Amino acid sequence: MSAISYYTAEGLKKLREELDYLKSVMRPKASADIAEARDKGDLSENAEYDAAKEAQGMLEMRIAKLEEVHSNARLIDETHLDVSKVLVLSNVKIKNQSNGMELKYRLVAESEADLKTGKISVTSPIGKGLLGKKVGDIAEITVPNGVLQFEIMEISRD
Repeated sequence: MSAISYYTAEGLKKLREELDYLKSVMRPKASADIAEARDKGDLSENAEYDAAKEAQGMLEMRIAKLEEVHSNARLIDETHLDVSKVLVLSNVKIKNQSNGMELKYRLVAESEADLKTGKISVTSPIGKGLLGKKVGDIAEITVPNGVLQFEIMEISRD
């Protein structure tokens, strides 16, 4: 059984769109590729057929995984989240205690994480270390190259 994952409306929509695309576009294409390769002759020596069957198998595994994730996905109602502490979907402004650098992150589900847009996973070391903290708290977070200390400057739900 897969763990429950929490999604924003946008993240859940992207998950559904990918699943729909794989089922409605890629699955028929994989079947057509197999049929085309089958028409080329002896299956025992047909590398195209073998490759098409393997690609179909990989596609079906991806579809099954996404269906499992989707069935365990829960939509988060952001209007009912507590802003007094860091939770999933919190926007957090933190200050690195060693160099004074301030950073802003939004904590999201692992599948929605995108560091370029400031979205970090709640399962990442920093995400885990920030969860449950309040403004003014110091989070000590173990990362591959040591321990970092971040002060929680601000928490919001934008």
